[in-house]
Amino acid sequence: MKVWADRLISNGSVTRGVLFDADPNGRVLTNQTGVVPPPDALQLGVAVPGFANAHSHAFHRALRGRTHTAGNFWTWRETMYNAASRLTPQNYERLATAVFTEMVSAGWTTVGEFHYVHHRTDGTPYRSHDMERAIATAARGAGIRLVLLDTCYLAGGIGAPLSPEQERFGDGSASRWLDRWFSLRDALQDAGPTVTLGAAVHSVRAVPPEGMRTIAENLPVDVPLHVHLSEQVIENEQTHTVYGQTPTQVLADAGLLAPRLTVVHATHLGGSDISMLGVAGVGAVFCPTTEADLGDGIGPGRELADAGVRLAVGSDQNAVIDPWLELRGLEAGERLHSHERGRFSPAELLALGAASGYSTLGLPAPAEPGGFLDLVEVTEASERSAGTRWEELAMTATAADVTRTVVGGVSVDVDRPALAAELRSSIAELWGEIID
Repeated sequence: MKVWADRLISNGSVTRGVLFDADPNGRVLTNQTGVVPPPDALQLGVAVPGFANAHSHAFHRALRGRTHTAGNFWTWRETMYNAASRLTPQNYERLATAVFTEMVSAGWTTVGEFHYVHHRTDGTPYRSHDMERAIATAARGAGIRLVLLDTCYLAGGIGAPLSPEQERFGDGSASRWLDRWFSLRDALQDAGPTVTLGAAVHSVRAVPPEGMRTIAENLPVDVPLHVHLSEQVIENEQTHTVYGQTPTQVLADAGLLAPRLTVVHATHLGGSDISMLGVAGVGAVFCPTTEADLGDGIGPGRELADAGVRLAVGSDQNAVIDPWLELRGLEAGERLHSHERGRFSPAELLALGAASGYSTLGLPAPAEPGGFLDLVEVTEASERSAGTRWEELAMTATAADVTRTVVGGVSVDVDRPALAAELRSSIAELWGEIID
């Protein structure tokens, strides 16, 4: 398959007439520059490499526009648990298909779905990984690349049992989670080339150190592993009270700090934490629109990058689905924190949204030989981007400017009015509402 871009914005420059040739699985074989489009190629105007949504909880999309009046992360979480309690494989497949389609329409070409709603509400397993299969089916239906980050979730807090609302998240022990993970890997063998299985430890709050060590020792070394880290100040305080350490040090002592690890949020870190993460060469996913919406704080993005951490972005609770706004949110947070502009250049932002994001999900850089032919076309006729130097597009474009999303060399076409109707209907179904 062939895709041609009149202009490709990548690696800090604009290249004219780029022709990609890909194999049947959508991996780039060659790319040529300065060529005219052949008649059998999909033709694009201005394009950038595809964006990786490195951290998503798809069902949180059902909370958008329903939790914004007051409170904090902990009060928001109660409504989230209510939504989680309503999920079935059937309604989750429908909702996730709509949410993943919204992501594709915004320019996300890959999603890392941080998934912990595994079982029935009483904690008993489904017959055959029904929830996980529903998510994989939803991603294929939406046309997005999926890395399913199946999540170990064992405790309701440090030293606390799971609450009734959390029963369906748990597997009882890290060993039992591993057994289910290996079984799930076998079950997804027929899911196709756009679906792969990763893993996650929910947090220091939800998995004790001995469970982390079991996972570090037994999860295959080539599997990407994610973890929520220091999202809330109270997590740091509780961890210090119980373990006398920071959450980062707990991860280190459990053997989890390694290049395959990606920490999510990483908002409240000390200098020693940043140093440890950098030396280990981990990834870090910032979710600026979520961290702002929940009042979490501003993480040390520049300090982490300078220490050697690979930064990426994600949509997390999906209150906003727009890679461009996540990237600008990262830079905006840096400006607010430092009182300086240009903490990340536009080229750096595009790279961390694409190549770095893919790296945190265990995938090669998109739109490069050996990587997937994942591209995002952006209109030249927008009032937002009019007058922009293409090298600075990351500072002006939004999801509304995305005209075509290409995943594995295939154009994913989205009927936006139909998508809006399906989102409204599937969310109403989840909450048991009647659409008037």
